[in-house]
Amino acid sequence: QVQLVESGGGLVQAGGSLRLSCAASGSIFSINAMSWYRQAPGKQRELVAAITSGGSTNYADSVKGRFTISRDNAKNTVYLQMNSLKLEDTAVYYCAAFEVVTSTSWGDYWGQGTQVTVSS
Repeated sequence: QVQLVESGGGLVQAGGSLRLSCAASGSIFSINAMSWYRQAPGKQRELVAAITSGGSTNYADSVKGRFTISRDNAKNTVYLQMNSLKLEDTAVYYCAAFEVVTSTSWGDYWGQGTQVTVSS
């Protein structure tokens, strides 16, 4: 059973920073891509950033230059450093792990989400 647990969300003033973490647990052999998505009230879930097992990254245009995604393959953990936060970054942030190979399964998994609220 694979579980993704996010942490690091909270309330921050505009211009501030937060660091999200997402740890995958279970009998994991490998994970291909790990990503962060977000969903604001009344909006569709959108990709924020993604990183492959080899370290290739891509970002939504709205966060380029402000957010940095990284991962620790040994810990099956992905991070999202968010700087210069804006009001429009307010959303529930979800971690996702794709092509997760375990001793008994192969699949994609999502975390429960962590709230990020940016205030003026």
